[in-house]
Amino acid sequence: MFKIIDRYIIRKFLSTFFFMLVVIMVLATVFDLAEKLTEFFENDASFYSVVFDYYLNFIIFYGNMFSSMIIFVSVIWFTSKMAQETEIIPIWNSGIKFGRFVRPYMIAATILMLISLVFSHFIIPPSNKVRLAFEEKYYRTVITVQNYHAEFPGNEAVYFKSYSASNHLIHNLVIEKWNDKGEIVSFINAEFAENKPDSYEWKLRNYYKRDVGYPKDKIFEGANLDTTFQFSISEMATRENIAEAMNYFELKDFIKRERLKGSSMVPMYEVELYQRTSYPFATYVLTLIGIAVASRKKRGGVGINIALGLAIIFMYIFAMKVTTVAAIKLGFSPLISVWIPNVIFGFIAYILYRKVKA
Repeated sequence: MFKIIDRYIIRKFLSTFFFMLVVIMVLATVFDLAEKLTEFFENDASFYSVVFDYYLNFIIFYGNMFSSMIIFVSVIWFTSKMAQETEIIPIWNSGIKFGRFVRPYMIAATILMLISLVFSHFIIPPSNKVRLAFEEKYYRTVITVQNYHAEFPGNEAVYFKSYSASNHLIHNLVIEKWNDKGEIVSFINAEFAENKPDSYEWKLRNYYKRDVGYPKDKIFEGANLDTTFQFSISEMATRENIAEAMNYFELKDFIKRERLKGSSMVPMYEVELYQRTSYPFATYVLTLIGIAVASRKKRGGVGINIALGLAIIFMYIFAMKVTTVAAIKLGFSPLISVWIPNVIFGFIAYILYRKVKA
């Protein structure tokens, strides 16, 4: 059963968090709008698209991304206020132990962590799909790819010289297929190639096809050829943030396919996948640090606690960036990389907890 103090702290925790979330997202939206307003006008973006396709999903994405940080500042803010107004000392003097005092904080943190976890894996990806489609249409530069090369499952290699999303055409497409002995079994070259949207159907122009076989090779040439391949242009011409629009299961399958292709982007996609779990769990670590930092009345009041909290946030963000770069650029395990900051700051949280408890 929840006691009065439990309900009081949970209510303060959640109300402070959502208030700060609204304030920070309003500010972020204003600054982003000021930066992009010219592009929206120049590209004739409708009011509905700007508000509902872009900024609604913008708020959902960035609100969730920074939720653990906002939780940390919220905990420091209202706990510092409680300490300054001598609300905490009577609680402890009543015989409530520090561990019992922490319990409602952890209950509220668990509620927010579960919300963030579900949002990260299943709600935000389709939301991002709408936001990124808006950016593609009204804000971002056209996707271009130069000198592409990749190996696909089934001993198939794909090369092309260039691709531009402005006309959806590939220039100088070459596809080679070989058997398990390493012998070429087919070769296709096309001056131009176009992929039908959201499909594996292709149209080749000015093509040359050679099927290697005994005793004679089969050679085909022509102006146009409708055919299918096991890949689409969306797999080859992508932005780095494509993984943001995939839910948990889609991203797992995508990573598996990219690994078979030997893509160098696999570590980045794995970091995206694992961060969707590690970021929400950071809520526990940062909540505990926030309680330890703010539960004692300090000379300097709330301001000194906020300053200390911001310093800890900057160190946490720096640790996340360092480990992420190590995973993407240096071959460090993505799973370990995204959890290292939580482990390090979890150890710091434990030390601070023991110190305050004593």
